[in-house]
Amino acid sequence: MTGLATTPSATTTAPQQRGPEQGPAARIAERIRVHAAGLPDVDAEKVIAQIEAGLWPGATETALRERAVEITSATVASEPTYSKLAARLLAEHIAEETAGEGVTSFTTSIAASRDNGLLAPELIAFVEANAAALDAVVDDAADDRFEYFGLRTVYDRYLLRHPEHRTVLERPQYFMLRVACGLSQSVEEAAELYRLMSALAYLPSSPTLFNSGTRRAQLSSCFLLDSPKDELDSIYERYSQVARLSKYAGGIGIAWSRVRSRGSLIRGTNGHSNGIVPWLRTLDSSVAAVNQGGRRKGAACVYLATWHADIEEFLELRDNTGDVERRTHNLNLANWIPDEFMRRVEADAQWSLFDPKETPELVDLWGDAFDEAYRAAEAAGKARKTIAARELYGRMMRTLAQTGNGWMTFSDTANRTSNQTARKENVIHLSNLCTEILEVTNDSETAVCNLGSVNLAEHTTPEGFDFDRLETTVRSAVKFLDRTIDLGFYPTAEAEKANRKWRPIGLGCMGLADVFFKLKLAFDSEEALALSTAIAERIALVAFETSTGLAEELGAHPNFAETRAADGVLHIDHYPNARITLTERWDAVRGRIAEHGLRNSLMIAIAPTATIASIAGCAECIEPVVSNVFKRETLSGEFLQVNRHLIAELKERGIWSEQVRQAIVLAEGSVQGIAAIPADLQERYRTAWELPQRALIDLAAARTPFIDQAQSLNLFQASPTIGKLSSMYRYAWQQGLKTTYYLRSRPATRINQTTVSAQAAETAQPEVQAPRTELDLEAIPADIACSLENPESCEACQ
Repeated sequence: MTGLATTPSATTTAPQQRGPEQGPAARIAERIRVHAAGLPDVDAEKVIAQIEAGLWPGATETALRERAVEITSATVASEPTYSKLAARLLAEHIAEETAGEGVTSFTTSIAASRDNGLLAPELIAFVEANAAALDAVVDDAADDRFEYFGLRTVYDRYLLRHPEHRTVLERPQYFMLRVACGLSQSVEEAAELYRLMSALAYLPSSPTLFNSGTRRAQLSSCFLLDSPKDELDSIYERYSQVARLSKYAGGIGIAWSRVRSRGSLIRGTNGHSNGIVPWLRTLDSSVAAVNQGGRRKGAACVYLATWHADIEEFLELRDNTGDVERRTHNLNLANWIPDEFMRRVEADAQWSLFDPKETPELVDLWGDAFDEAYRAAEAAGKARKTIAARELYGRMMRTLAQTGNGWMTFSDTANRTSNQTARKENVIHLSNLCTEILEVTNDSETAVCNLGSVNLAEHTTPEGFDFDRLETTVRSAVKFLDRTIDLGFYPTAEAEKANRKWRPIGLGCMGLADVFFKLKLAFDSEEALALSTAIAERIALVAFETSTGLAEELGAHPNFAETRAADGVLHIDHYPNARITLTERWDAVRGRIAEHGLRNSLMIAIAPTATIASIAGCAECIEPVVSNVFKRETLSGEFLQVNRHLIAELKERGIWSEQVRQAIVLAEGSVQGIAAIPADLQERYRTAWELPQRALIDLAAARTPFIDQAQSLNLFQASPTIGKLSSMYRYAWQQGLKTTYYLRSRPATRINQTTVSAQAAETAQPEVQAPRTELDLEAIPADIACSLENPESCEACQ
């Protein structure tokens, strides 16, 4: 077969044949029975009865199938297996919809998308030259690996659609193969990546999934812009860059530490500056106006150095009270914190705030050089204001408690341990929107990162974790992530310049909580810590091995000579207490790097994975679950989700019942204090709100030697106090974390309890107090001094 097919392939399974004697209701009933076959605890006849009870005149088969999907997906909270039935019905709906567009094979899907102007000429030519072989790669049965929520997300947000009537032009497996073809140079490579994706063992990030093989293949996940110069033209140029980057599905991180503070003299007009807030108000409006084609909201995070004289106003930007003209409700906020500040917090010393117009040198310094310049500026009397370090730290904690924002990120640790900062002119000034990327920026270089994540759950069997399979997955992932650098569309010249010089990638993971559930490990156990660290080491080691192999084949990245690796220093060398178990392989890869260099300056970053984890049906990145039963709201709608691992174990022990289900719902997804649930299950199925946050920090700290960028680490406090938070974040800094992400002070969603009977409410009596939905700031005691002087007493870190 040559060229693209324009009619359905004869070898492709055709839509279900319908007998003329059957009406729509009868045909749907038959399909429900077929799809329910082999699914335990699914009552097909009950679903059919619900559909028949609600029949309406003129109901079509399509409408009845959609009704069946609604019924089955709504039953997931009672019986998770209905998620599979709902997914199978939705997959059939997608097949019918694509068949209406003449799409019944991969090549006809490509033809339809080509005819509607959606694909890049290079992809079309590749598929035309290999049509028959690529059609043979597709595994139609792989759709059955999806849970309903994952398949619904793919259908609503990722499949290519007709530009006018919006019907889909590809099925899920064709979508995955199209993405793989867009990153491949041969059929064998396309099949390699497709098989990983179709097994849900590895997924690239959303921009790559959205755009691979399309006419504008913007494949990168995040962009980091250095602070504009303290000049009008520079500031407005940054606005323009942010808009162009955000338009093509990139999350934005931007520093603002070079811009002068409020009250600073403007010599050209002999007036005084209004500070950074008016500029950030303008940036806030710009971010809100760009919604990435309707598929994702525009999003940006602003980083400000802790010594900047406008830091106090910065911390108020997300407040719900005060002058609305000095608020930015679309921007996220992050503190860029030097070690000197944390040391002064510990010592209960004073902290000086400076106008960067008067101390421009501070922006580009870190470590000892920063400490020396900062103290010299103090001695020279340049401080605009002096404040107790603990007072400012307490305000940071209050901002976190109130808004979840004002993320704590540590500038000296980020620079000290980065492969990119071997030369003093190369400085990291910020992280990205989700705090997992740490890359050098300057006025002419916008840092870029392309992300992908290994689904650890798919590398786990009841017997243990499959490290051999993990190595195979990581080798492929690194190769294809590196490929995105050459194939991607860059919205700005500054982004292209930086990405091609440094060639950074960000390989992460997801489904860690699923691994612990499958292997029956408590999240805060020593066994979980050891396994998590071993996984992190293996991913990093194989990534280094693969990158130096690519360098031997294709050449090292152009800036290799300016990296620590060129000086013989690898990321693990910054951590003398790292739990290294594969010493011989590390020694071997060190020798290969000395000889061939590295293709990529940075390789490991653990991103949040909110959407792709939904597709894969696993827990997000390195997070514990926030609830065992919860409603999730996305751009695709509202979905009720349950912890399948918990329910499977309850079934194994003969405990799962409607009364237990309702007790868990009443407890907002907690199993603590429910008498019917054994103690060992209560321990292993604690939610993020019930786990000691010290465990999350310790897990992250043990992984850090093997993460040459950073990790998006949320921390959870249902009822935060200034004391708890101050101790928690001080501990994170002491343990060497480079960044932290949101403070979650309440669940992101609250499940609907209206279906829980009054009798169940009386008999279940779960002994768990639900997290508050609103924070009473007056109820947050300012016990910062006590907690800092006696951090071991803080329950947040025990």
